[in-house]
Amino acid sequence: MVVDTLENLAKYASLNPLFPKAIEFLKSTDLNALEVGKVELQGSDLVVNIAQTSPKTKEAAKLETHNAFIDIQIPLSGTEVMGYTAGNDCVPADAPYNAEKDITFFDGLADAYIPVKPGMFAIFFPQDGHAPGISPDGVKKIIVKVKA
Repeated sequence: MVVDTLENLAKYASLNPLFPKAIEFLKSTDLNALEVGKVELQGSDLVVNIAQTSPKTKEAAKLETHNAFIDIQIPLSGTEVMGYTAGNDCVPADAPYNAEKDITFFDGLADAYIPVKPGMFAIFFPQDGHAPGISPDGVKKIIVKVKA
């Protein structure tokens, strides 16, 4: 997991061959002007989802992992708290994987919670259990799905 400010995003371009294309889009686009929906940057391998979340508590935010994709999550309209637990520590260890949606959900609360403010981002790799979307009001956010 990586949490940093958007001004440093380009420093992470070497982490994945698709990151430079994602970073270029994020830097050259008025993210706040984007409507809720999806933008394909490179077929299904690199997709930008613009979402509006509903209010959610820590207890309601389920830990999740993805096998095939890396998430770059960027809150736009307010602070979003994101839970983190190392994937190997998520329980139950035999939670079912939904291949169609590339997601596994786990039980329990996260080990740590990090507030991610507008102007910041979080990157979650397949080994990172994360519980996103925790906010008293919901937030507009960007979720870049990058083929791992």
